[in-house]
Amino acid sequence: MTSTDLLALSAARRWDIYGPVHKGLRRAHGAMAARLGSADYAADLRPLLADLRAHLEIAGQHLAHEEDHIHAALAARAPDAVATLQDQHEHHRARFAALQAAIARVEHGAAADRPGLGRVLYLEFSAFVAEDLLHMLHEETTTWPLLCALFSDEELMTIEQAIVASLSPDETIATMRMMLPAMNPEERTGLLTGMKAGAPPQAYAAVIEHAARPTLPRAEFAELERLGLAA
Repeated sequence: MTSTDLLALSAARRWDIYGPVHKGLRRAHGAMAARLGSADYAADLRPLLADLRAHLEIAGQHLAHEEDHIHAALAARAPDAVATLQDQHEHHRARFAALQAAIARVEHGAAADRPGLGRVLYLEFSAFVAEDLLHMLHEETTTWPLLCALFSDEELMTIEQAIVASLSPDETIATMRMMLPAMNPEERTGLLTGMKAGAPPQAYAAVIEHAARPTLPRAEFAELERLGLAA
């Protein structure tokens, strides 16, 4: 897929099933890598390691949702296209196991060993991020164009809506906290406009109060207020 082809799909405003959530993951990966790199491993690490575990849980859930919905749909129309994606996901899961072991070593290591153990954890996470960035690039430049060729926008929207419907309330808030600050204003407005129209009022209010308000800069949240999207 060439840049020209991708531009054509974007110009046609084809349904972007990967872009918004991948923006959130990229931003969250970078923030976590920065925290791990600047951490004082002689200090209390419980908040950092708890947040890292939560981050890895979201990343793992993202893989599962893609497999259950996107990969399942793709396999029905282009079975050969799924194998590479599945291999990359299994490699991610092996990396998650290595990261969990590295976290445990930091938690239980002697104080004198923690700086070295922390560096290993940081490098292990950096390796995961590097691999995931390439994986998401593959999905957006190879898999997405294939999906656009095989499925209508309405079908892609139906797949995405099935993913959204499968999320628990806690997953929904965690995902929106990750996505909303990573989106540009047009994307954010479109997402929240559709959500406000289709979601139960209580669920939408929870997204605003627990995801949008805590994560968006004041000026960006004020724009949601101006548009009538903050309530």
